[in-house]
Parts: sequence; C-alpha cells; structure tokens
Amino acid sequence: MRRPAGGSRSASEDIVREATRLTRSGRLVEATALLQGMLRGESAPSATSPTNIASARAGSEPPIIDAKATAAETRRPHRTVHTPVDPTMKLPAFGLGGSLRRALPATADIVPEGARFVEGNFSNSAGTRAYRLFIPSGYHGQAIPLVVMLHGCTQSPEDFAAGTRMNFIAEERTCFVVYPAQRAEANQAKCWNWFRSADQKRDGGEPSLIARITRQIMRDHSVDPRRVYVGGLSAGAAAAAVMGSTYGDLFAAIGVHSGLACGAATDLPSALLAMRQGGGSGAGRGNGKAIPTIVFHGDRDTTVHPNNGGQVARQSIGATGTKTKQHRGQVPGGHAYTRTVHTEAGGRTILEHWQIHGAGHAWSGGSPAGSYTDPDGPDATREMLRFFLDNLLP
Repeated sequence: MRRPAGGSRSASEDIVREATRLTRSGRLVEATALLQGMLRGESAPSATSPTNIASARAGSEPPIIDAKATAAETRRPHRTVHTPVDPTMKLPAFGLGGSLRRALPATADIVPEGARFVEGNFSNSAGTRAYRLFIPSGYHGQAIPLVVMLHGCTQSPEDFAAGTRMNFIAEERTCFVVYPAQRAEANQAKCWNWFRSADQKRDGGEPSLIARITRQIMRDHSVDPRRVYVGGLSAGAAAAAVMGSTYGDLFAAIGVHSGLACGAATDLPSALLAMRQGGGSGAGRGNGKAIPTIVFHGDRDTTVHPNNGGQVARQSIGATGTKTKQHRGQVPGGHAYTRTVHTEAGGRTILEHWQIHGAGHAWSGGSPAGSYTDPDGPDATREMLRFFLDNLLP
C-alpha cells in the first residue's frame, strides 16, 4: 500500500481494517468517509468525525473520492468538457438518497436515420436487466459483428450511446451494438459492481447477466460468433475487463476506457484505494492467453488513477511476449496522445494503449449530447471499433 501523506503505514492499515469492518456491518457511509479522509492525509479521528460523517449522509449524491471531480480537470480554454460535477466512477452508496435522473438525449443524437434502437430484457438467477439494441440499416439477415457497450455510473444506454456516438460508427461498419442497463436496485448510482468478488466470476452475478444478454442477441439475430466484443467507460470499463477475463471464449477483444483491471478490488475499501492509486496484487499480469485489448486513459484523470490503465494492459497481455512500438500524435486543437502498440511474434496486434495527455475522466472524442465526454479527442469510439473488427476469435 502506498503511504498516504501525513500518516504512517501502520495507521493507514488500521484505517483500512476499520473501514472494512464498517463495510461488513453495513455502515458504508462511515466507511467511505473514513477512506476518503485517509486518502486526503487525515488521521482516523478526523476522517470519522461526526461532522464528516453527517456531511456524507446529507449529500444528495453517492460519496466520491474527489468532490471537484473532472469537470475542471479536462477543461481547455477554448472548449468545455461536457462532464457534470460528479465523476462517472462514483462508488455505490447504498441507502443514500438523491435523484440520478437525466433528460434523455434527442433520438437524432442516438440513432442514425433508417436504423433501429429496440428494447429488450433478460432475467436469470442473478437478476433482471433491460437493454437497448442498435440494429443498423444495412442488416438484412447476414451475419454481422456485435459490440456490447457497458455504461458508466449514473448513465443510461441512451445517454451512453449519444455521448460515444457508437451507433453512428456501427452504422458505417454494419454492426449490432447492445447496451445493457444497470438497475438502480442493484447499485443506486447505476454502477456495474466491478469491485465485488461475486461479480468477477464466470456464470455468476453480473458477468452472467452480461454474457447471457450477449448470447440472447446472438440467438435472436444473425451475429458472427467470431466477431463479438465488449467495451465500456469507467465502472463499465472495469466490468468489460472482468468480461474479458471470464469469457475469453465469447469475446474476441475488449475496450477499457478510464477503467480498472479485473481483480483490482474485491470490496468497497479496496475499490477506493485502487481508484486512487492503482489496483492491488489481484490486478497483476495475467497467466492465461493474451486478450486483445484497447485501453484509453487520460493522464490527468483524478477519478481513476492512470496507473490502472497500465495494469489493464499488463493483465491483458498475460504471459505473452510482445514487441512494442510507440506513436505520438496531436488532435488539431485538442489533446496530444501516445499510442503504444504491442504485437506478438507473428505480427498480430494484441494491445493498444492510448495515453491521452491533459485529459481527465471522460470519453475521448465524445459528443456533448451525452454525459462524461471530452470532445478534444482522439476519437475513442472510431479507434475502438476499428481495433475490435481487426480481431477474430479462433
């Protein structure tokens, strides 16, 4: 564990143990306030003072690591990042009040003319989830690719579709896109529960729901089974990393935008720490086969530390030896970036890691029609879909 400013290693460990105890007893507000205080360098009494705890209880939104969030961190003088005050990666705050409702984007910002965006539902022993499915106008029964898109906290399928404009790029490339919707009953901030051990396993919890929704689309429509992909933003990106680790036989490639590696956390206290400084030992290099992965992360992300992008990359490569090549670029009037490409001995690209300089916690190149977007680019949607379609399951 990294030593927090103003505290000893033993003190920080005591705080984490106490936060874990509070979490297990259902006192999540106190646990979160305690950890937030530790990460600011406060002592345990200060972090758990009645004033701080009362403040956390009184908030209308779930507690977050950085109250200033990312509206300011990615703002440029000539253009405003379209991000609310609260960051996408809010952790769950069970039992807190507050409305997460947001006006739906206009249909023209979600669905290209001639295409369809239909509703569906799926249920199994892990629960029920609704979803929206994009069907491109060029689909006439032929087998085409399928992309699963997992939204961030507080978002909806419609909001995420509008912000990423994935449907418009999928229309160009003739792909299905399905957007599973997290339920507020499962997580009040509508975060995918990427940090819970029960939701990091195959054939159980939320991974089973996402996988079964994917298979339901494959059953009901003509999908090329070798070209099925999953991507997401923030909490959704962390869930996409889980899907890549648990369903490598279903997904040909994954996309992780501002997320964390599978196993970076196993509960609320470790999630807060992982977001602040990078995941623990569970987020190390994978031992299995390489999972083709494209990673995007802003180097000024104060909500999910950029270290997490590197951990996703290492986990995705696994034990595979690769050669690397770096490309540097600049979006005209926007962000500079470094793109690191990893290739196997046979020349196949298995990883692209995009470090976006000066960017914070928002979808790169996204549209202001949706939340948590940074229009200063590069275009993560177009690059992600391009990477996906370059990869096939064996």
